Amino acid sequence: MHTVVDTDVLIVGSGPAGASAALALSTYGVPNIVVTRYASLADTPRAHITNQRTMEVLRDLGVEADVVAKATPQQLMGNTTFCTSLAGEELGRVRSWGNDPLVQAAHELASPTRMCDMPQHLMEPVLVDAAVARGTQLRFQTEYLTHTQDATGVTATVRDRLRGDTYEIRARYLIGADGGRSKVAEDAGLPMGGQMGVAGSINIVFDADLTKYTAHRPSTLYWVLAPGATVGGIGAGLVRNVRPWKEWMIVWGYDVAAGAPDLTTEYAESIVRRLVGDDDIPVTIKSSSAWTVNEMYAENYANGRVFCAGDAVHRHPPSNGLGSNTSVQDAYNLAWKLKLVLDGAAAPALLDTYTAERAPVGRQIVTRANKSIAETAPIFEALDGLSPQTPEELWANIAARKDATEAAAKQRARLREAIAAKVYEFNAHGVDLNQRYTSAAIVPDGTPDPGFARDPELHHQPSTRPGARLPHAWLTSGTRTLSTLDTVGRGRFTLLTGIGGDAWVRAAKAQPLDIATVVVGPGQEYEDPYGDWAGLSEVSDAGVLLVRPDGFVAFRHAEAAENAEQLLTDALRQILGHA
Repeated sequence: MHTVVDTDVLIVGSGPAGASAALALSTYGVPNIVVTRYASLADTPRAHITNQRTMEVLRDLGVEADVVAKATPQQLMGNTTFCTSLAGEELGRVRSWGNDPLVQAAHELASPTRMCDMPQHLMEPVLVDAAVARGTQLRFQTEYLTHTQDATGVTATVRDRLRGDTYEIRARYLIGADGGRSKVAEDAGLPMGGQMGVAGSINIVFDADLTKYTAHRPSTLYWVLAPGATVGGIGAGLVRNVRPWKEWMIVWGYDVAAGAPDLTTEYAESIVRRLVGDDDIPVTIKSSSAWTVNEMYAENYANGRVFCAGDAVHRHPPSNGLGSNTSVQDAYNLAWKLKLVLDGAAAPALLDTYTAERAPVGRQIVTRANKSIAETAPIFEALDGLSPQTPEELWANIAARKDATEAAAKQRARLREAIAAKVYEFNAHGVDLNQRYTSAAIVPDGTPDPGFARDPELHHQPSTRPGARLPHAWLTSGTRTLSTLDTVGRGRFTLLTGIGGDAWVRAAKAQPLDIATVVVGPGQEYEDPYGDWAGLSEVSDAGVLLVRPDGFVAFRHAEAAENAEQLLTDALRQILGHA
């Protein structure tokens, strides 16, 4: 008998994008199946930087505390160090990942969450375990082969790698979250821009007690400027902390034209010794793997009922720590839209806004990550380390910066400036939080866009303009203190207003869609004791913000309105694709 397995959403891939999609969909009550060709979840650290926006997503999905319990905290992430080896000379540091005092204050003001270092092999189980507990059906050793789609759904053919047989899964929608060599994206014919394989890198995972070289300058990343470090790779040799201070991963480049070297244990250990600079410390090599630096992004994230997310549609180096963050946020953007369409509350046109909103973000982060690699070169240039030379000449140039000469003083200044410029990789707060969506699911309010007052890659600028993420401010409700972000989400729309906004509340309750209402003001359910929300809301007390399930402002009206119900109804018709 020919058996077809049925579900609402089939997800191919169990990495950050696929796991997050499953978690969000199951949280919203949408039946889903995850298939992965592998026998387990991630077994190497891979992605790790987890920024504030992603932590906000995980907070809404109820797993923030689980992540915080396993992650390396922010205060141990931020002494990004440039050196000749861990045991060698230090050339300078950058206060990173929100640990600069001014940036730390900006982080405190921007979000109720804190960024952290959560390696992928620890993150995936948190996401997947929660998803399965809420209803996701997970199938390991199940390889996606192909799909066809029609007017009512998608039929995917998969192969059970244990039995060797194939079977079909029938879903109303398919999500391809199958990584940088996505078969789903290829089969869906998604057009790509950019190029693959622009440089070669090697990951070496190892155990070694490097406490004496790192605990006094705790960091996630230690960059090594050594002979050969500019060949391929991500700009320099990298020693990355996985778990303080005994689990590590090295990233080292190779000439992609010549092909990857033979990754023997001896080769891996020789690279570790070169970057650590201590031949006596015991080292245990756990794994080695070669990969390529890519600069590719999809121009369209969907074809019919097939959607792709994560590395399937944006492929780039790990610089800036944007990969898994963008993947999680892709899935979060898509999941609530699928939920409403599957429920019949929204028209399928709502799903068109996924590409419109997320493709510009994907293109930006691919560009930013590759630009960060190029921004490492001035550090070498300050040491004359890019010109052809022997290792002895590089060491002599490095030593020369200590001379009491005018030339050495200029060299020191160039080196300080070059290292300080890496702030665009290690403290790009605006890249993390300044996303602005433009799509049919956003209703413009007719006000001119003021733009950004400061560099939008470095500095977060809160805004309630439609298309912006709802700003964070601390409110109180009885004895509870909670963020404005805690009042929204959970798979539903939320209407925020204040004293005098009764017409907006009545308008929300008159809608067929379930809309939560939040009234902020003295004597109301929510109060603004610090006055922070009053300074951020950009509307009067009687005005209104309509916030989508993903925390983005969809509609704004600055004042009370006699026709509040009509205005809200018209806005929702547009947002939900009924207009």
